Amino acid sequence: MLSPSVLGVVVGLALGFAAAFGGFPEFLIVAVFAAIGYGIGKLLEGQIDLGALLGSRSRR
Repeated sequence: MLSPSVLGVVVGLALGFAAAFGGFPEFLIVAVFAAIGYGIGKLLEGQIDLGALLGSRSRR
């Protein structure tokens, strides 16, 4: 079974290819989708703390 990070990259690549076919600018779009997919996979694995990244602070 694929880890969520790898699955995220695969899904990101698939979405990138579906969104754009062609030259270098489209390649960059695919790379961005792959990076987003990787980040989502890491988030789902629990390796990224979204609260710490966004700098959320509890105010009470």
